[in-house]
Amino acid sequence: MAGGLVKYRHLSRDSSARKALLRGLVTQLVQYEHIQTTHAKAKEAQRLAEKLITLAKKNNEPCRRSAQGILYTPHILLPKLFGELRNRYLTREGGYTRVTRTEPKNTYDQAESSILEFVDGPKDSRFMMTAKTIARDRLLGREPTALTMQNAKKVTQFRGQKDLDDMVERFVALQAGESPVTADYTADEGHSKEAAEMADRESAKVKGLMGDGAPESTKKLIDLKR
Repeated sequence: MAGGLVKYRHLSRDSSARKALLRGLVTQLVQYEHIQTTHAKAKEAQRLAEKLITLAKKNNEPCRRSAQGILYTPHILLPKLFGELRNRYLTREGGYTRVTRTEPKNTYDQAESSILEFVDGPKDSRFMMTAKTIARDRLLGREPTALTMQNAKKVTQFRGQKDLDDMVERFVALQAGESPVTADYTADEGHSKEAAEMADRESAKVKGLMGDGAPESTKKLIDLKR
C-alpha cells in the first residue's frame, strides 16, 4: 500500500484518469500476458487483474458485464478471458499474476520499473529462467542447486513437469548449437535466422564459461555442432 491512511496509490492522477490508466494496463496484460511499467502502476494494475480473473472463474452474466466494463476491447479479449485464462487458473486459488522488479525502463528519470505478467503462461519469466538455469547446469555437468529445484517445484505445481522438460531441451539445443532442434523450435515463430545467430552466440558463451571443468562429452558435442 501507499502508507498512512491511503488504501491505494493515486499515481498522480484524479479518479477518472487513474481508472482509465489501470483499465488500459489490464487490457494490455490480457492481450500480451506480459507488460513492463513503473512499479507503482504494476502493483495497482495487479489488483485489478486479479479481480478480472476472479470474475472469469465465476463465469456468470453479472461477471461478464463487469469484465466487459473493465476491458477496453471486450469484443476481442472476452473470449480469451473466459476461455484460455479461465481454464488455466480454474484450479488455482489465487496468485494469478506476478510483479518482478527490473532495471529502470527510462534512463533519465530512473523510476522504479517492474514486469507484470500472468503466471503459468507462455511468457512466464520465472518458468523460462528456471528452465535456462537447469539447461546450463546440465551442459556444465553439475547438479542443480537447492534454490533451482525449489523454483522448479513452484513453476511446475500447476503447469506440469513435461512443459519444463521440453523447454529445458530447447535451451540445451540452443546452447549446444543443435541446428535441427533449433529449426523446429523457431519454425512457428518465423525467426529461424535470428535464432540460429543466437544459438551461435550462446554456444560460444557456454564454451567460454565451461573452461576446463566441463565433461569431455559436452565439449565434443559443442565442437561437432558448431
